[in-house]
Order: sequence, then C-alpha cells, then structure tokens
Amino acid sequence: MSEPVETANNITVMSSALVSEVVASRAYFNGRDPRTVDIEDLSQTIAEPAMLLWLGLKEPDEALLTRVALQLGLDPHVLSDLQAKHRMPKVMDYDSVVLVVAMTVEVRASDGLPTFGETQMLIGSNFLLTIRRGALAPHTELRSRLENMPDRLARGSDFVAAELLDLLIDRYNLANDMFEKTVEPMEQTMLLRGLERLKVRRLYQLRRDFHKMHNAISPLGEVCRRLAHIEMAPIDAQARVQFGELSDRVLRVDRLLDNLGDGLTFAFEAGMLIEQSKQTETTRRLAAWAAILAVPTAIAGIYGMNFEYMPELKWKYGYLLIIGGMATICGTLYYQFRKAKWL
Repeated sequence: MSEPVETANNITVMSSALVSEVVASRAYFNGRDPRTVDIEDLSQTIAEPAMLLWLGLKEPDEALLTRVALQLGLDPHVLSDLQAKHRMPKVMDYDSVVLVVAMTVEVRASDGLPTFGETQMLIGSNFLLTIRRGALAPHTELRSRLENMPDRLARGSDFVAAELLDLLIDRYNLANDMFEKTVEPMEQTMLLRGLERLKVRRLYQLRRDFHKMHNAISPLGEVCRRLAHIEMAPIDAQARVQFGELSDRVLRVDRLLDNLGDGLTFAFEAGMLIEQSKQTETTRRLAAWAAILAVPTAIAGIYGMNFEYMPELKWKYGYLLIIGGMATICGTLYYQFRKAKWL
C-alpha cells in the first residue's frame, strides 16, 4: 500500500492508492481549527485532550481497516463487524465504542429506481469513524456545514453521528418523493388500461424496490429508539434526546412508504379488476356471436344430411323460407344481445 506524501503546505495527505478510500481525515480542537490527519497519526491525535477526530472511508479494503483499527485501539470483534456487510440497520454496543449501521436509499434521476448502500458509524469518546459502501452521495456538505458551526462539532462524536443520521433521513424523504413520481404514472396507467405484459413487469420491479426501501428504512427507527433510551458510554444524555427526535422522523418516513406501498397494491388490484372486466366482456361477445352463428350452422347441418324424404327440398319457396327464417332468428338474437349489452 502506498505511503502518505507531504504537500508543499506541510499537510499530510493520502497517496493516489488511497484517494478513493480515505474521503476525509479531519481533527478539530473544541470544534475549531480543522486539520488533516494521516492514518499513522490517528492514535496520537485522539490522545490529545478536547480533540475530535472524524475519519471518513469509502469502500475500504481489509488492509486499510486493519490499519485504522490498530490506530484507534479497536477490539478484533469491532474490526470484524466493520469489515462485514450488513443487510439492515442495527446498533452494537462494545462498551467503549458504539457501532451504528444505517442503510442508504437514493433514487437515480435517470430511471427513477432506488439504489441501496450502507453507512457505518463507529462512535468513540472523541472520534467518529464513518464507512460508506454502495452509497452515491458523500457527506462533504454536512462536514462543511458543521465546520461552519464549531459549537456543534464541540459537542462530540455522538452529536455528529446524530447529524449524519439526520442527513440520511433527509435523503430518505428525497428518495420517497422521487420514487412517488415514478409510481404515480404507473398507477394512472393501471387504472386506465389495466394490466399489460410490460407494465406487469415494471410494477413487479417497483413493488420489489418498495419492499427493499421499507426493509432498509423501517428498522432504523428502532435503532434510534435504542440510542435514545439505552445508556451507552460514548453517548451522553443530551445526544439521546436528539436520537429520540430522529426516531420520530424515521417513523414519519416509514408511514409515507406505507402509503406508497398501499398505492402500488391498489394499482395492481385495480389493474387486475380491469383486466378481468375486459376478459369478461370479451367472453360475452364471443358467447353472443357463437349463439347467433349456431342458428344457421344448425339449420345448414340439418339440410346437409341429404335425407331422401324431405318434402320442402322440392318446394318452390323452400330456400327463401329457410334463409328468411335464419335471418329472422339471428336478427332477434342480435337485438336481444345488444339490449343486454353483450354486443
């Protein structure tokens, strides 16, 4: 792995091999004087009083995580959980540190489909380690905003983690709004046209994505409730209040998703009913025409048997009478079916 290099301003930065993995490594003294910290200097930095370290990693490999864990003095069990890929939000308390796992949900503007990722937040007494996997949007905007509000940074890593969760919830709302714009035209199409082969596939994909969104977001409410009500060493009482408010926000987003899911279910059921109605109407039309055509078919079949003794075969007006009789019966049936709205 490449070694860090020194810039002209004497600020240690990562070489090109780590640019895509170490997004930011910043230290703040009482929330102020941000400075970049090299991976090899993490342990020295967090040993300084009144210092807060915020290390952000993106898609880190095992070697980088091992180096970070060694510098932060993490237990092997913590390192193992950091390296693992989680499928749903959770919180794990290791006494001295707390690991919070949240799922990221972002909707691509190109096709309106959601993408899913993972954000891990390891909260220590004076450091915050964030790891992004599969997430599209960075935390740069939040970091810049907090650096302009040093009093909030001075509150500690637990407050920064709460701000980060708040950012993820904002993105949940944005994803819900964009996903809703994709679902509404589908609902209207189903109500107007019923089910079509391509529409059914699209609806199935939307419902599958909705369930993935629900499973990614809903458990985060319980995670925030645990952070708000259970005493954990790196999280103080004031931060627990903020986590409680985040729990309510997750609940509201989850309710919006439930409404969206109900809309998808209603659209599917309405499409099924419309399709059944179309099939019933088609069946009635076919049955009506079959009944009308059965009359001339039956009469023609009788006279096509060529019995020797059929007196009307030699009658002068027999042909006209049969044709007229068939036309009258068929016309009467057609009128009755039209009256019954089968045709």
